[in-house]
Amino acid sequence: MSAVTVVRWRRFGKDRLYVNGPDERRLGWCDLLTGAVTVEDHADRETVEAALESWRTLAEVPVAATATSPPPRAAEAGVRHETPSVPTPAAAVFGEPSLPTLERTRPVEPEWEDLAGRRAGQAAREQALALKEAAPVRTFLARVLRVHTDERAWRIGADGEEKVAAQVAKLTAKDPRWRVLHAVPVGENGSDIDHVVIGPPGVFTLNAKHHPGAKIWVAGNTFMVNGQKQPYLRNSRHEAQRAAKLLTAAAGIPLHAVGVVVPVGAQDVTIKTEPEGVHVVYRKALVKWLQRQPEQLDEATVERIYVAARRSTTWQTATAQR
Repeated sequence: MSAVTVVRWRRFGKDRLYVNGPDERRLGWCDLLTGAVTVEDHADRETVEAALESWRTLAEVPVAATATSPPPRAAEAGVRHETPSVPTPAAAVFGEPSLPTLERTRPVEPEWEDLAGRRAGQAAREQALALKEAAPVRTFLARVLRVHTDERAWRIGADGEEKVAAQVAKLTAKDPRWRVLHAVPVGENGSDIDHVVIGPPGVFTLNAKHHPGAKIWVAGNTFMVNGQKQPYLRNSRHEAQRAAKLLTAAAGIPLHAVGVVVPVGAQDVTIKTEPEGVHVVYRKALVKWLQRQPEQLDEATVERIYVAARRSTTWQTATAQR
């Protein structure tokens, strides 16, 4: 089996082990204070629990012994351990009932897609590809002549979403309490939310707007791109309100979502006065802006919202149509 990584993270009064796959994808984590184990995908539970057990076994072996050879369990699992230290007594508590055991007592739920697997710009990229395949010659000529077409708009939009996702990845790398979903499909008419970011300060819906070399001017409820008024602020405000309603219903707790328009690639962004009920934050300033927001949610609540948000059925209710 390809090696997985177990990383210990201790900040903000938390003590956790994060299990990551060889591609740095998070497979799951264990709260060392309670012993509770959480997995991203039920199929990875055995891998996660084996990695956690081998880490615990290795951590309990004296340092002199680990310098010669790892325990057989760790060697067989192919687990790479980073900065192991002797765990607290609670770290040995892995006797919680497994999630599959608990789920057998629950009613059968409708099938749903796990949105955690969606890529940034996925919906826009699919639209661009469909247009290209429908008219390959016209698309080629338009690119050569630099003619603005719908295919180009979708393609440039997807590029912008990928750039924003790369920026947000820096946030989650610094603080794993933050969770992110990309290209979240809402309703049945093909619309989606570019990025849903969930963290201690709350829920944020990010709307990437890629305008290479453009001049952007914002004043109150007016958003101008090269002198042309755009409905980005109104749309972002509506998007956040809709997300808040859907997540409130799915998570079972009252939530507020903050809409954020994220300009990408612009030559200049001028904000004369802040818009009402929505924010405009340039891509390179996004991480620091999110980090500055006051914390309102504990980690358990963040996880509760994220679990609800990653289910496609959360975003396909009748409320999503309005």
